[in-house]
Amino acid sequence: MHPVVKQHVIYAMDKNSKPSMTVDNGAVITVETFDCFENQIKTEDQPFHQLDWNKINPATGPIFINDAEPGDILAVTIEKIQLIGKATMLTGPGLGVLGDELTNNTIRRLPILNDKLIFASDIAIPLNKMIGVIGTAPAGDPISCGTPDAHGGNMDCKEIKEGVTLFLPVNVSGALLALGDVHAAMADGEVSVSGAEMASQVTIRLQVVKNKKWPTPSLISEDKIITIASAPTLDDASRIATKNMVQLLVDTSTITATDAIMLLSLAGDLRICQVVDPNKTVRMELPLQYWSENPFL
Repeated sequence: MHPVVKQHVIYAMDKNSKPSMTVDNGAVITVETFDCFENQIKTEDQPFHQLDWNKINPATGPIFINDAEPGDILAVTIEKIQLIGKATMLTGPGLGVLGDELTNNTIRRLPILNDKLIFASDIAIPLNKMIGVIGTAPAGDPISCGTPDAHGGNMDCKEIKEGVTLFLPVNVSGALLALGDVHAAMADGEVSVSGAEMASQVTIRLQVVKNKKWPTPSLISEDKIITIASAPTLDDASRIATKNMVQLLVDTSTITATDAIMLLSLAGDLRICQVVDPNKTVRMELPLQYWSENPFL
């Protein structure tokens, strides 16, 4: 296993970023991450005006993967997410879905006990450890780590968790993977503007996939295949995520496009990942039992 990647932080995914490290195809590495506030928040009474909002959603990296070339796919298997310290979350005026109804900024610092997030004395939430920001460098202009798009980025998809393999596009030589914004728990939507934000160590396995036309971003878990899409509106993201799943089914099996669309209407779940970023993110989920020709196995 490669050593831990030290906290070499970027705020945009950029083809011109200097790699923090170079690894071989097939490498297993452990990546240290800040929380989405770059660990700036220490107490619940910390004034909002003291926060440097230019340091939101930092991602550790980028990581250059040998043999990864434009047109390839980078398979990232998430082997372990180790949480560090307490979780932080906040909301306030202008933040999240209902920020226009709030008059005060609020910070919460939440401990973890017995694999549960302690929200209040009578509310303990099961952990759902997941990665909010993960992506590769786009071929064009830099994209803020806070914005999800076709390269990945701030997708805030709660299914990007331990045990899954995430498929990302390789747009530039080496892929230039970066990740951060780990959560102890987060529900679909992330409506307050934050989940339970935490520093972490994430262990991943990297594999370059060549000569495949699978849609990205997408992921496979032990029981389902998921296509993920981000766009300015939920309608656009929904269409892209659904279209990508249909195309995947058509390209990897004998099903027709019409039957694939009807199958998704019966067995596929279209779900919101987040609605609080510059682009909104949606996922289409299909249980693996309906996919007889799984090329990922």
